[in-house]
Amino acid sequence: MFNAKREVENIVKFIQEYYEKNNLKGAVLGISGGKDSAVAAALFVSALGKENVIGLTLPIHSKEEDKEDAKLISDFYGFRLENIDLTKTYDEFKKNFLVDEKYLVDSDINLKPRLRMAAMYYSAAMYSKLYNKTYIVAGTANKSESYVGYFTKGGDSVRDIEVIADFTVSEVIKLGEVLKVPKKVLYKAPSDGLSGQTDEEKLKVTYREIDDYINQIPINKKSAELIEKYHKNNAHKFKIATYIKKCK
Repeated sequence: MFNAKREVENIVKFIQEYYEKNNLKGAVLGISGGKDSAVAAALFVSALGKENVIGLTLPIHSKEEDKEDAKLISDFYGFRLENIDLTKTYDEFKKNFLVDEKYLVDSDINLKPRLRMAAMYYSAAMYSKLYNKTYIVAGTANKSESYVGYFTKGGDSVRDIEVIADFTVSEVIKLGEVLKVPKKVLYKAPSDGLSGQTDEEKLKVTYREIDDYINQIPINKKSAELIEKYHKNNAHKFKIATYIKKCK
């Protein structure tokens, strides 16, 4: 039986022990306006105190609603929220590639999380020097999206610490309920904020089905085949191929 209250306590202890062992003080994380970043932020505030957590909104032609929801979370938990608008950076970058837009759809979508991650690491280093204490970048991935490879290599796959990566979407929601994440954000339809579609619209399968599949609960055959296809086709994202020398 999944015990969300106990898991919250365990995660908080995990963060505190890791920070103490490695002489760390603060966390920087992207606040998207969705449940994953909200739950992660709440956990870090519980573990480190709101004064040691800095959230970043990183819009790139983004919806204003996402920024508003991010502020809702930062106001609720009391941590600092900074806005770094990367729209002009993104547009300027694209000027280097004089190719028909139809060839750039995937490149455009993946560029956004890569620019955002660069901004987060830049900010973490800056705050570390500014406040003379070490900030690291916290990840906000969940197990369900990771299983189907719904992330960007060199983007949201880069992080220094993960606290919800072993929890399915259903479990993250239960953690959020314990942490009292505002309902408007906790039950919001998951979206990458990049493509204009919800996650489930893009994946053509629901997170409930992905969660059940991971937990070996039977789902319809078509969805199961699609989930396994995503998992296999994105295997290259999970581990970097590395040649091991054979001659000593």
